Amino acid sequence: MIKPFLKYLLNEKRYSVHTVGSYEIDLLQFQSFLEDLDADLDQASTKMLRAWIVSLIEEGKSPRSVNRKIASLRTYYKFLLKRELIKKNPALNLKPLKTAKQLPQFVQKSEMNNLLDHSVFSDDFEGHRDRVIMELLYSTGIRRAELIGLKEEDVDLFNGTIKVLGKRNKERIIPLAKSNVALLKSYISSKNNAGFESPFMLVTNQGKQSYPMMINRIVKKYLGYISNIDKKSPHVLRHTFATHMLDNGADLNAVKDLLGHASLAATQVYTHNSLEKLKTVFDQAHPKA
Repeated sequence: MIKPFLKYLLNEKRYSVHTVGSYEIDLLQFQSFLEDLDADLDQASTKMLRAWIVSLIEEGKSPRSVNRKIASLRTYYKFLLKRELIKKNPALNLKPLKTAKQLPQFVQKSEMNNLLDHSVFSDDFEGHRDRVIMELLYSTGIRRAELIGLKEEDVDLFNGTIKVLGKRNKERIIPLAKSNVALLKSYISSKNNAGFESPFMLVTNQGKQSYPMMINRIVKKYLGYISNIDKKSPHVLRHTFATHMLDNGADLNAVKDLLGHASLAATQVYTHNSLEKLKTVFDQAHPKA
C-alpha cells in the first residue's frame, strides 16, 4: 500500500516531491526491518514499530531523524485506518523523542553586505546567475525548490514582484528590491545573449533547468568566502532573511506571509534570534546590565 499512500500525499495532501520521497524512504526502511520478523507493513504491531525505533536509536540516529520516521509511520497508518484497510492504528501511541532546541543558523548582516557589495562574482553569464541565486535567496527568503521552479513569466520587473509556487501548490507574491530588479534585467539579458531559451529563470551553464545540488554547491561556495557557520545551505539564507527582517522591526505576520508559512508558530522561531540580539545590546548598553 506504499504507492497508493504516496499518490495520496502528492495528489490530495499536495505534499512536495521531496517530502513524499522522504516518506517513501522511511517506509521502505521499516518494511526491510519487518522482513526479518516475517511481517508485512499492513500487519505490523505497536511492539514491532517500537522495536524498529529502538534499533534506530542504537544505530546512532539523531532524535530529529527518528522523529521524522515516527511521523511517517503515524501518517501512513492513519491513512490505512481511514481507508479501513486496518482495524487499529499501531502508531497511535508512538511518542516523539525529546530533542535539543536549536536556533536557526544565519549569516551576519555585515557578512552578507561584504559578499553582495564586492566583486566576487565574475562578469559573465555564470557570475550573473550565481549572484541572482544568492540575492534572491537572501532578499526574498524563498525556498530552494521555489527558486528552481521560478519561471521568467513569474517575474514582474515592471511592478517589482515575483510569483512563487510554494508548498502544497500555494502561490504567493513577493516584492523585489530595486537592486534585485536591476540585477534580474542584467541577468536575463546575459541569458538571452548566451542563447538559452529555457522558460525557467535559473539555468545551468548548458541552459538546462537548475537542480538542487547545483544550488547547494553555489551557495556553499559563496558563503564560504564570508562566513564560518557550520551549515552553508540555501535554507540558511532563508533563515538569514527572516532574522534580518525581524531585527529591523518587520511585523511577524508580514514575515510569515513572505516566507509562505502556514502558521505563525513556524515563523516565531526566528524571534529567538532577534531576542538574543536585544539581550546583547542590553548587556552592552544598559547601566544596570
